[in-house]
Amino acid sequence: MSTTHSGTDDLSTIEAARRRAPEGQRVAVVTGAARGIGEGIARRLGRDGLHVVVADLPTMQEGIDSTVEAITAAGGTATGTDVDVTDEASVERLVASAVEAGGHLDVFVANAGIAQVQELIDYDAADFQKIVDVNITGVFNSYRQAARQMVAQGHGGKIIGAASIVAFRPFALLGPYSATKWAVRGLTQAAAMEWAEHGITVNAYGPGIVGTTMWDLIDEKLAAKNGQQRGEALAENARSIHLGRVSVPDDVARMVSYLASEDSDYVTGQTMLVDGGIQFS
Repeated sequence: MSTTHSGTDDLSTIEAARRRAPEGQRVAVVTGAARGIGEGIARRLGRDGLHVVVADLPTMQEGIDSTVEAITAAGGTATGTDVDVTDEASVERLVASAVEAGGHLDVFVANAGIAQVQELIDYDAADFQKIVDVNITGVFNSYRQAARQMVAQGHGGKIIGAASIVAFRPFALLGPYSATKWAVRGLTQAAAMEWAEHGITVNAYGPGIVGTTMWDLIDEKLAAKNGQQRGEALAENARSIHLGRVSVPDDVARMVSYLASEDSDYVTGQTMLVDGGIQFS
């Protein structure tokens, strides 16, 4: 469902029309776009001139609306909708909403994911299943539904997934999270092989240490384990960044901008690290 401002029916219709993709405009879906890296990606693709379908969980409606408003305030067009990436029928409806907004689907960014910070020996089985459902099954559902639409259109497209530095170098207290991101990397490579004949490129991005709520939680858990003060564990890990600073969502968004553009037409099956030089691949 598309988000609209409250008001009369006429004003709602005008607002919906303003947010619809103009003829010939490329259309991108970004999941997990209500905050953090996903919000940064959605806003960047909006600045790049794409119509952006901002998608997240129903509980994130305020963030969805905020991202849509930021894109439109900057002169772009966007539509907001909710999705549960663990439910393939929900992802299918998301793709349909993108086609309704712009007539086609050109870019799908499978950004939605969760992190859990816990030692393996204490890990809860239900938590493990949840992270697998969101980070692996959710990406599988997203890749497949996007590919089906792009194959049907017959003119290719860009599918982009959220991996991580831990797809190359696992971190302590992030064991299952690391495993899911290794899986995204493998799924990305296999999908790139299968869908190349349709002109579809499939790549992933691998953020390093980003100033988001996930790293706040990692810092908190590591500090408690090691008897450190808040911020000390993050600072300790950040010393491995050769470029000398923790990244921000826009650093990742710039990479996704490239992967979504024609400049990356000859790049597929890659997981591109955006980590300031922690891990060399």
